[in-house]
Amino acid sequence: MQKKNYPILITGALGQDGKILSKMLIRHNYKIYGWIKNKKYSDKLYNVKYSKVNFLNKKSVLQKINEIKPRVVVHFGSNNPSFNQKKNSENFNKINTQSAINIINSIVESRINCTFIFSNSSQVFLNKSFKKKVSENDIISSNDGYTNFRIKVLEHMEHLRKTKKFKYINLMLFNHDSIFRNKKFLIPRLIEAFKKKKIKFIERIYAENIIGDFSHAEDICYAILLLIKKNIQTNRIILSSGKITKINDVIRYLCKITNLKILDKLKEKKNNHFIIGRNLKARRLLNWKLRKNIYDVINEHFN
Repeated sequence: MQKKNYPILITGALGQDGKILSKMLIRHNYKIYGWIKNKKYSDKLYNVKYSKVNFLNKKSVLQKINEIKPRVVVHFGSNNPSFNQKKNSENFNKINTQSAINIINSIVESRINCTFIFSNSSQVFLNKSFKKKVSENDIISSNDGYTNFRIKVLEHMEHLRKTKKFKYINLMLFNHDSIFRNKKFLIPRLIEAFKKKKIKFIERIYAENIIGDFSHAEDICYAILLLIKKNIQTNRIILSSGKITKINDVIRYLCKITNLKILDKLKEKKNNHFIIGRNLKARRLLNWKLRKNIYDVINEHFN
């Protein structure tokens, strides 16, 4: 059985998921190393050893992997476009693909006993065989830079699994938020709009009638903690609420708690384009239960 104090490396360690997972792992007595690219050290946690690392510098990545000898690498460290930002950037695809492959190849070359946990996205399910509910066995495809790099990394990991016995877990993550969520994303932008009474932005989002699968980031990170603690080996696993969330319901809730009286002015279009993640595998494999929801995120922002 593995000792709890073995080293775990988290890339993107000062992002939302990196922070939350680091706190959880610290409480369970793991030795945490955090790789960051651009963020300031003022955000760091006391019990995490941080390093600024250029993921595109393969030589440097390999050297640091050999120094740490992590038993688990959790790769959160990709650049993500914000809500409504164009996602077909060739540069975005190239940088994120090469960064992940450099880390993966360094693990292989170092010959350490390590599991690579890759943070993938529910966007890989938005393909021609569109379904409202998807599972790990559904077809995945790419139609832009945001999903293209994730497919390429998944294909690379699968090739190494067959040829080098590379161990990986592909996390297929649906929307999840917390108070640590980057301010450029939808829920934080909505909360900010209500605080500053940006009515036009609220009206625009309401009109789009966004529907999706939204969770609290603490629940998602707790599932990742369970994967590490239980030493689970599974190549694909969906982490999601498994429930429909209508952003317009969230907006109505925000109107209520902020006493912003604009509901009679709001109009929405019909929207049937959304996906929900079947989280049955995660619940069975990990004995995982959701403890919070997106409304808890809202309340935490206003408390």
